[in-house]
Amino acid sequence: MENERPNVEAQYKLMLIIWASLLMSQFMFLLVLVMTKPHLFNFDFSKPIAGASGAMVLGFAVAAVTAVLFSFAFRKRLNERAVAAQDTGQVQSGLIIALALCEASSLFGLTLAFAFDYQYFFLWIGLGVLGMILHFPKRDELHAASYKK
Repeated sequence: MENERPNVEAQYKLMLIIWASLLMSQFMFLLVLVMTKPHLFNFDFSKPIAGASGAMVLGFAVAAVTAVLFSFAFRKRLNERAVAAQDTGQVQSGLIIALALCEASSLFGLTLAFAFDYQYFFLWIGLGVLGMILHFPKRDELHAASYKK
């Protein structure tokens, strides 16, 4: 006999572990930068925010903001599908996709730091971390996708 009701509590705990792991990876990016490029942490805010290659920085900024905004749209859409199909797996997929898009913002900052010695890299990592914090898993989303109303 197949269990009709998914184990919402176990899925919620798994989503929390995934969320915490991906959030922790953001701080690992900072640790890698501290170990490899410590001079980037000697902040000189008299330098222009666009840096030496303004077009590249602007492109990365647009890409990072777009990725974070899309993360909210994708998660909302997958949560709506999950409720309609009563499939809790789509809630988890939505969370993972949203967190991956937020992580892309941090990776853009990491790329700027490594490739261009850009000192304002932390803005991109901060945007990624903020997006991930806003994507904290919610039990209500799983409940809505697991019980017909």
